[in-house]
Amino acid sequence: MTHLQFNLDMDLLKESVINSNLDMVIKSALVLVLNEFMEKERDDYLQVAAYERSTERRDYRNGYYERELILGIGKLKLKVPRTRNGEFSTSVFEKYERCDQALVLSMLEMVINGVSTRRVTHIVSY
Repeated sequence: MTHLQFNLDMDLLKESVINSNLDMVIKSALVLVLNEFMEKERDDYLQVAAYERSTERRDYRNGYYERELILGIGKLKLKVPRTRNGEFSTSVFEKYERCDQALVLSMLEMVINGVSTRRVTHIVSY
């Protein structure tokens, strides 16, 4: 059995955390949440989940296109879901101007409190 021994320099670790790029963490979390939110919107529009068969289906999934969303913390590159007939549109880009500050503050609070992406998905879904 192999034993590993290493020393952890707490000062170096603390300095790395303090100097980390918090903007990138927040941007990544926002991209994950917004992409998941748009997926949920598309599922609601189609009336079926992914890989689910139903006679009540309204349309079919047709991939994604990239779109940039400009917030106070910078540009986010999002994967916007689309449907075959093109009638689906997400509400993220319509509401963005009104909820920019509230969204950023709530995301910052979630990141600081250590909320997992799975929990964030549950919060956004309701």
